[in-house]
Amino acid sequence: MSQEIFISILRSIQKAMQLKSHIISNIPVFKVGDSLKKVIKHFNESTFSHVAVVENGIFLGVLNENDVKNFDSEGTIDSFRYNLESMFVLQSAAWLDVLEAFARNEANLMTVLNEDGKVQGYYDLTDIIGVFSDTPFFTEPGSILVVAKGIKDYSFSEIAQIVESNNTRFIGGFITEMKNDVVQVTLKVGTSNLHDIIQTFRRYNYNILFGNNDDQFLEDLKQRSDYLDKYLNV
Repeated sequence: MSQEIFISILRSIQKAMQLKSHIISNIPVFKVGDSLKKVIKHFNESTFSHVAVVENGIFLGVLNENDVKNFDSEGTIDSFRYNLESMFVLQSAAWLDVLEAFARNEANLMTVLNEDGKVQGYYDLTDIIGVFSDTPFFTEPGSILVVAKGIKDYSFSEIAQIVESNNTRFIGGFITEMKNDVVQVTLKVGTSNLHDIIQTFRRYNYNILFGNNDDQFLEDLKQRSDYLDKYLNV
């Protein structure tokens, strides 16, 4: 394992540990016997998409703001327990797993549980986006490459080896698309001269979809990428 990859892993662990400090505890958690009027009042006074429900202190699920609008406000949450969604993350989850949970559920508030199924609080989408934007992938100087190869043929270890064989730091990378048995990987490398790296990727049968200095690419990624827009527009 190269020193750069080892440092990247340590940074990911550090991010996971720091994420716990973003747990919010001042947003209400409702009991299954609470009235719908109480929940509706909460949604009317906030901009959050979901809220957690517990029974005897144990997490049952979350109520979706859009669903609550169609419920009989005279009833209790218990009358609609089968409409609860099982949407949560564990407090031990890494920041990237939390980010994925937000995207998969199209939510702006995520319930955080401990290993015993008890609610510890919530993560706010805005806070998690801030953690993502503060990673070295965005903050370290370098250049962006987007490469593609068959799902069965690529590996991150090979990608890192290609970058480092050209005496260049591999700052980070993540999968941005998997479609028709082809995986698309976005990389950041610590150089502005991509010619030799691109030629090496081609020798390993990778298709080069994008290769440029990172300034404009990161601006586009932040403003127009479907991946991030899905979070920012919830």
